[in-house]
Amino acid sequence: MTDPRRDLPSVDQLLGDPAVAALLAVAPRDTVVGAVRRVLQAARRRRTARPIDWAEAILEEVHRTGQRTLRPVINATGVVLHTNLGRAPLAAAAVEAVAAVASGYSTLEYDLSTGARGLRTDHARRLLGELTGAEGALVVNNAAGALVLALNALAEGRRVLISRGELIEIGGSFRIPEIISRSGCLLHEVGTTNRTHLSDYAEALEGAAAILTVHRSNFTQAGFVASPGPAEIAALARSKGIPYIHDVGSGLLADLTPWGLAGEPRVMDAVADGADLVIFSGDKLLGGPQAGCVVGREEPVAACARSPLARAFRADKLTLAALEATLHLYRDPERAAREIPVLAMLTVSQEELAERAGRIAALLPAALAPRLEAGDSAVGGGSFPDAALATTLVRLSPGRIGAAGFALRLRLGEPPVIVRVADDQILLDPRTIAAADESPLIGALTTALSA
Repeated sequence: MTDPRRDLPSVDQLLGDPAVAALLAVAPRDTVVGAVRRVLQAARRRRTARPIDWAEAILEEVHRTGQRTLRPVINATGVVLHTNLGRAPLAAAAVEAVAAVASGYSTLEYDLSTGARGLRTDHARRLLGELTGAEGALVVNNAAGALVLALNALAEGRRVLISRGELIEIGGSFRIPEIISRSGCLLHEVGTTNRTHLSDYAEALEGAAAILTVHRSNFTQAGFVASPGPAEIAALARSKGIPYIHDVGSGLLADLTPWGLAGEPRVMDAVADGADLVIFSGDKLLGGPQAGCVVGREEPVAACARSPLARAFRADKLTLAALEATLHLYRDPERAAREIPVLAMLTVSQEELAERAGRIAALLPAALAPRLEAGDSAVGGGSFPDAALATTLVRLSPGRIGAAGFALRLRLGEPPVIVRVADDQILLDPRTIAAADESPLIGALTTALSA
């Protein structure tokens, strides 16, 4: 039997095709030749004779490789802090601040009053102190880096006490024991997985350099469990003259309890409880860019800033611009709840969600059989893991192509749309669909139906 791959055209033959030759007039030759070779290689791997139209396949490959890989998508899943989709969308004020700094020169490390070199660590420092009640503040590029920096600066080569129940794994398979080890510190576990008492810390204090607590943000413990409060741990550490580091995770500054969201520690409460350093993320419940924030007493914060690792973990100008603009919004809590997208999505009323769902459903093609039903959204990002936010879903029946095939069409469309799939149906959650995305969403669904 003849192998159909023997009949495949050569690269030169395909480059001589009139349609491909026309493509060479508008695209770089290397780009077109690379596309031709990849299309041929795909045909060989599939053991198929050839595409129906070689020129069309090459054109699609050129288009695919010419697109940016980091692209905007419409999040219709209802997961507010969707880690795979970039977590927190920025507020309009933060986007404007980033654009202003990115398009020209800035005062990143320049003091306008003296005309001399300034410090990038000054940006957002005052606002973080004002909003959290901390004496000092430092911003680095992410929270894991902030934890490594703090441990290395305050306890390198010495023991750090941590409850066994807090030796958790965070996103991307990063584990707290490994982070402690990489920071140059010695891990000392106290207590048990489910119960740790203040006496467990006290008995291990001799020769210890610091106490670390890590908020279990991505899971909860229930039943026969116990752990001392942060204020108790802070007092114990202070009595022995060693620092207490509290990693609160999500960077919550707002009070979300009126919306039934409780259990996440607020940054200002951790500072008030007496932690020497409080560490948190900028791109979770704070609603800003990816950043690691360190706030607390002036001396340990300054020690972190002096560390050689501070340069390795330092934040860039775009991060600092976005974070500073986001923090400015928090000075007016009502404005923050209205303009910071994460807070707006978490606090939107059920009535408004039902109205949005009805509006979307009314504009969809009848062939998708749109119907409304009650459902739940998720906070995501390892925050409020047990919270179920009531919402109104739009359920769609994609027909013979099936939900998986229809979801694939939506992901590969323009703009890409990410949806939920359940029981071979498509689910849209209006909680994470911005008003400006409703029209493009309708267009993407209509196009996917007719593709």
